[in-house]
Amino acid sequence: MAYTFNPTVLAKALSKSLPGVEAQLQLAHASRNLTAKEGVTPKEAGVLILVYPSMGKTYFPLIVRSSKNPNDRHRGQISLPGGKREKSDANIEATALREAEEEVGINANKVEVLGSLSTLYVPVSNFNVYPIVGFIEEKPTWVPQLSEVDRIIEAPLDRLHHADVLKQTSIPVGENVKLRDVPYFDVEGEVVWGATAMILSELRQVLRV
Repeated sequence: MAYTFNPTVLAKALSKSLPGVEAQLQLAHASRNLTAKEGVTPKEAGVLILVYPSMGKTYFPLIVRSSKNPNDRHRGQISLPGGKREKSDANIEATALREAEEEVGINANKVEVLGSLSTLYVPVSNFNVYPIVGFIEEKPTWVPQLSEVDRIIEAPLDRLHHADVLKQTSIPVGENVKLRDVPYFDVEGEVVWGATAMILSELRQVLRV
């Protein structure tokens, strides 16, 4: 069945009660911690799911994080554009838009914010991540920030609905250490796992409403 994207319908779905943790857990590894340890205060980050039309289909960008950035705990992984909230950001939406503009070169002023998904805690970097969903009327001209981004993946939104999108694999997480039976989204042949997959799992359910 063909998928037709309507930003008004998605905005309405995002304004209702969200599937939240139940949806996130569908793409979480069994060892995943969902909350910070007692006494630990997480930092805040905003990420942007930017939906846009191109050649009769609907897409959103994913980034392959630079493998050369020693300060990035998620280097080499696939994620959504976004980053740490700064004191100068008016709100978390501003964070997501600013970071996406810096990382992939979008014009933040042209983005219509449709709503947000559920907050997600990321243990390895101690961040509460706030996923913002936005829409832009035409495909952006990508300008990757080379210090942060190795590559931009244009992911078809309807791929999230395909029966074969959900798979499992083993992921190396350290020297001679692997996580086994890790659920992931197979998007354009790429392994999208961890926090990004958990966020997209909730988006997938919201899109079905």
